[in-house]
Amino acid sequence: MIQDITPERYDNHYVEQLPGPEDWLLVYRNGEVLCRLSGNEIVYPKVKEICQEAMDMAYLFSISKERFFLLRSDLEKGPEGYTWEKPPVFRSARPKYLGFAGITGQQLDSWYRSNRFCGGCGAPMVPDHKERMVRCEKCGNLVYPKICPGVIVAVTDGNRLLLTKYANRPGTVNYALVAGFTEIGETLEETVQREVMEEVGLKVKNLRYYKSQPWSFSSTLLCGFYCEVDGSTKIRLDTEELAVAEWFEREEIPLEDDGVSLTREMIERFKTGKPFGDHAK
Repeated sequence: MIQDITPERYDNHYVEQLPGPEDWLLVYRNGEVLCRLSGNEIVYPKVKEICQEAMDMAYLFSISKERFFLLRSDLEKGPEGYTWEKPPVFRSARPKYLGFAGITGQQLDSWYRSNRFCGGCGAPMVPDHKERMVRCEKCGNLVYPKICPGVIVAVTDGNRLLLTKYANRPGTVNYALVAGFTEIGETLEETVQREVMEEVGLKVKNLRYYKSQPWSFSSTLLCGFYCEVDGSTKIRLDTEELAVAEWFEREEIPLEDDGVSLTREMIERFKTGKPFGDHAK
């Protein structure tokens, strides 16, 4: 999956620090990242290529002792050879750890941009010096990075798996699994049951947790579950959420693992008959 960057090691422990000239600098503008591409090979600028006086930079994280900083000042044009690219570039980027760094940095960039001013009183927010947090010096409001929990659900019926396609996404060709965000006051297991009932009208049982995935494309922490249909297998489609929902025999499942998403890994695991109980390896 996109976060599987072994042998590299991701360290998100926040310690306020100043950038050095050889550190990576992640720069975003209108949802795009500044990078240099050669096929799938991706490179970000180093601090020394962009750094100017009065530029606002924030430490993000390190990967195998390589440090990554975020440029919080606006930049209209990068150094020669760099272009602005959309987030899908991170899915196939190589080396893989730089793709993961790019999308993780974009999640943090979005959080910083969304919290420049206090949601309570409107005063400017200032960064804390001890942890990843911004605070309002006027009313005391504290804001930490936002993570939205959600579920990916593989509904099974013996040798069959339920696959779906989202509505209102023209040109969508890939099948997916039932998915949705956890509501306030709801457990992850209750989210599974509610989303399956809402989207395809099925009751489920025997929920088995598989694994989780940070999905920075939507600031989400995804939790994967397998479950069995409980009773009728007749689908009642919510056409506002889904365009298609179909049962597929194991041998007829049309997807293979793309090495990026939890959804594809779960589909591929069922298709090939691999174990998918709690903490399956």
